[in-house]
Amino acid sequence: MKQRTLRPTAPIDLKLTLAPLRHGWGDPTIRFEDAGVWKATRTPQGPATLHLCAHSSVIEASAWGPGAAWALDNVTNLVGYHDRPERLKTSHQALQALRQRFAGLRMGASKTVMEVLIPTILEQRVVRDEARKSYRKLLQEVGEPAPGPGGLVLPADPQQLAALPSYMFHPFGIERRRAELIRRVCLLAHRLEEATMLPWSEARRRLTSIIGIGPWTAAEVARKALGDPDAVRVGDYHLPHVVSWVLAGEPRGSDERMLELLEPYRGQRGRVARLIEIGGKRPPRRGPRTALRDFASF
Repeated sequence: MKQRTLRPTAPIDLKLTLAPLRHGWGDPTIRFEDAGVWKATRTPQGPATLHLCAHSSVIEASAWGPGAAWALDNVTNLVGYHDRPERLKTSHQALQALRQRFAGLRMGASKTVMEVLIPTILEQRVVRDEARKSYRKLLQEVGEPAPGPGGLVLPADPQQLAALPSYMFHPFGIERRRAELIRRVCLLAHRLEEATMLPWSEARRRLTSIIGIGPWTAAEVARKALGDPDAVRVGDYHLPHVVSWVLAGEPRGSDERMLELLEPYRGQRGRVARLIEIGGKRPPRRGPRTALRDFASF
């Protein structure tokens, strides 16, 4: 086991900051507890398990496995140690309240592109719960135990996924289109991981040069793996409505309207969107919800 201690100049909320890296409550690669956060990862030096615990004014990090040293070196990126939330300037009352309420939120960077990209591809054009179920099933089949304590499972090995024929993905609820895209990006894993060393704009261009990766997927990778505070999920089903409601009181929005409202915060648009998402304020529904019906009684 290796250890490291961070002393942030301002409090960092680990759960808020790392929550985007969890793909559903049943994600076996990460676990949130009262005492901290456990995360399994595949580093350039090998697999590792990382445990983070915040108390008083410090963050204690422990790591196990061949990639422990890399995981500890990357903790500052992961928890957004160098992120600067004060760069968000706003006079909007709702945003000021959200920024104060979630003062511990940071835009962290996992620096592991494939660990973000694969589950994000699974979430393309399907219900998120179904995508996360597919991800769990996939890891149950190809996942490996993470080193050390924690009982986690390592994210899928890109080389292993690249070698699977597309029909092998079908039992996990993954149709051919997404299966082929996963296999394609896994063949390019090394080149895609290099995006962590590129400027954000160039990294997004590299991602979107692959057929099947559009602005929505690239933005998810940019904000989670690269820590880009300006990454906005254009093409998201819910986000334009929520942003339009909070910033303008409009119950329905479009990508164009969302970007118009976020334009004054260029450079920090992703941070604004994240604050609005976790704020919990949702636009009114279009109509009353229909109760579920038991068709067995018909």
